[in-house]
Amino acid sequence: KTEYLFQLDVAGKVDDVTQTLLQLNRASHLDKLGDQAAMITAILQSRLARTSFDKNRFQNVSETLHMECEAEMVTPLVTNPGHVCITDANLYFQPLNGYPKPVVHIMMHNVRRIYKRRHGLMPLGLEVFCTENDLCSDIYLKFYNSQDRDELYFYIATYLENHITEQTAESYMLQWQRGHISNYQYLLHLNNLADRSCNDLSQYPVFPWIIADYSSSELDLTKPETFRDLSKPVGALNKERLERLQTRYREMPEPKFMYGSHYSSPGYVLFYLVRVAPEYMLCLQNGKFDHADRTFNSIAETWKNCLDGATDFKELIPEFYENDSSFLLNSLKLDLGKRQGGKMVEHVELPPWASDPDDFLQKSQNALESQYVSEHLHEWIDLIFGYKQKGSEAIAAHNETIFLIMDPNEKVALLTQILEFGQTPKQLFTTPHPRRIIPKFKSLSRTSSHNVSIAESPVSPSEESFEDLTEESITLAWNNIAKLKLDEQHKIHKEEITGIAVSCNGSSVFTTSQDSTLKMFSKESKTLQRSVSFSNMVSTVYHYFYSVAFGRRQDTLMGHDDAVSKICWHDNRLYSASWDSTVKVWHCAPAEVLGPKRHHFELLAELEHDVSVNTINLNAANAMLVSGTKEGTISIWDVTTATMLHQLSCHSGTVYDAAFSPDSRHLLSTGEDGCFKVIDVQTGMLISSMASEQPQRCFKWDGHTVLSGSQSGELLVWDLLAGKVIERIKGHTGAVTCMWMNEQCSSIITGGEDKQIMFWKLQY
Repeated sequence: KTEYLFQLDVAGKVDDVTQTLLQLNRASHLDKLGDQAAMITAILQSRLARTSFDKNRFQNVSETLHMECEAEMVTPLVTNPGHVCITDANLYFQPLNGYPKPVVHIMMHNVRRIYKRRHGLMPLGLEVFCTENDLCSDIYLKFYNSQDRDELYFYIATYLENHITEQTAESYMLQWQRGHISNYQYLLHLNNLADRSCNDLSQYPVFPWIIADYSSSELDLTKPETFRDLSKPVGALNKERLERLQTRYREMPEPKFMYGSHYSSPGYVLFYLVRVAPEYMLCLQNGKFDHADRTFNSIAETWKNCLDGATDFKELIPEFYENDSSFLLNSLKLDLGKRQGGKMVEHVELPPWASDPDDFLQKSQNALESQYVSEHLHEWIDLIFGYKQKGSEAIAAHNETIFLIMDPNEKVALLTQILEFGQTPKQLFTTPHPRRIIPKFKSLSRTSSHNVSIAESPVSPSEESFEDLTEESITLAWNNIAKLKLDEQHKIHKEEITGIAVSCNGSSVFTTSQDSTLKMFSKESKTLQRSVSFSNMVSTVYHYFYSVAFGRRQDTLMGHDDAVSKICWHDNRLYSASWDSTVKVWHCAPAEVLGPKRHHFELLAELEHDVSVNTINLNAANAMLVSGTKEGTISIWDVTTATMLHQLSCHSGTVYDAAFSPDSRHLLSTGEDGCFKVIDVQTGMLISSMASEQPQRCFKWDGHTVLSGSQSGELLVWDLLAGKVIERIKGHTGAVTCMWMNEQCSSIITGGEDKQIMFWKLQY
């Protein structure tokens, strides 16, 4: 006999602890698993009923309680019972056992996404994310009834202004098809929609084996034989093994199954993650690591076993296509045992084409985003999430995984089997998944772009820039630009203004700000008509199309991999510049103005740069585009052919603004270095450079005179030929960050670091 002595911190709790231990001891001696589970659940429910959420844990005494209920926090392998509480400002979970901390709390304004989850085949889960694109959530809750789950979901969803609701598989499919999201992002979204979560090992996100070559010294992504056949499940990749399995299948009594194990299960996930999550592996395997020869030792060996092994049909996990290589290294110095040859299990052996773990992940990512995979990924999606997942199509594709042989009423045995074997994702598509559209053209190579002769250049000096307006009124306005007077000013944002646009009739002013809102301001009534709040990340990475009539977002275009720095819109074309080093040109087939129908976008061209693009502008004929980068480079593009005409290193530091003259002959740019630069558009030569005492953040010009918004907040009027300031106009406190001017050049709106928008009028 062995005796253990426990000492409690609180003396009064001894009876309570002893009683619970005796009850659990009795439960563990019951014969049937179902009876054990029922008794443990009863003990737990009675403990939960005797306790409630401790209101002293509120962050603020003035918080209003919305609802409180019992739930469990789900983590890999373990669910932790406790109390959920939601107030007007926070979501709380208080675990009964005070682990991992006395209370977990999430601020409501940080929540970005929420998903209803199927947990243990029941609609009881809710997962909360405070990020846009991360796979790991901030909390995963499992409720005891779906009403509580739905009520909590409702509270969070209504709290979130413009909450990014769960998009459908079809909407992500369209984004992916048109190249707006990467292969990796698409698979991430599909896993999410199919209830697969990093907090649930029985439904861990599943990603495909992509590369089939683990022996070459160089990885050639242009050869189709480098890749695995994505139209077949892992079990059907090896013809000889498939034939053996088919023979066994034919001789098998009903119910039949082709494969004796799943492509994703807790055991397989932990096989890959044993070096970073040893505690989970030990929990799953009763305190022992797997046999050294069965441990994740080598990428090539694992792939070979998935091709040849009698019972190994596993796919990969997302970690193989991310940036954290720690799961391939035995950094914790775990004793994972000795292999048959006497070699200790240490780091995972990499293929010859990978110089180190980070290089392996980088090349795996490149393979996932390669043209071959983009053209064939839909075939794998059909097997895992689509119409070949079950039924006659699954049989035809040799895609039937293990059949769960049991009475569904035996809930405990069913859940045990799910933990053991894993489960198939929720079916997202019931018809064949369409192929990805590979864009019509990318930008041509740089070498050819400098050979464009003057005759071919799309500049037409005689082209009339302003058809409906007389040149005289514009000339008059610019001759009097120094007589600009402040008409009115309004502080409608909480942070710096980043952009200004005005409706066609001039009545509504739209502004964007670093406070992540788009606001619509009425010039006539001087009131705010609409305010739309987007999450920080979303307002930069996606483009939004907002229906003023309906007061709601009409469409989301996931255009870039990083922040969008500037957009221009002309004639059903959208031009977007981004910190991801690209400018993209989209064609928009607009929906009816007053209808709730979506716009239809098509990527026409992608203008590639070496570094982040900070600003873009079009010439009057919309045939040329100028782009300025964060490293001071100016590029001039012919947008009709998506070719670069000229590229110059102009500024030291970021290019703040650049614009063509009305006749398209010259280009003016300003930068962080405080200089104005004038470029001849036809030859691409720098004509002149003019220094100012401080950076000019934005400007408008007529080819001779410049009105600029300064870092100091002043508006400056410059005579370019004389190279000097002819007027200083007091404006914002803090930098002038953006400027809008009407076609007659008589009305100007500026936005600043001081969160103000200012309306200016010419007095002449």
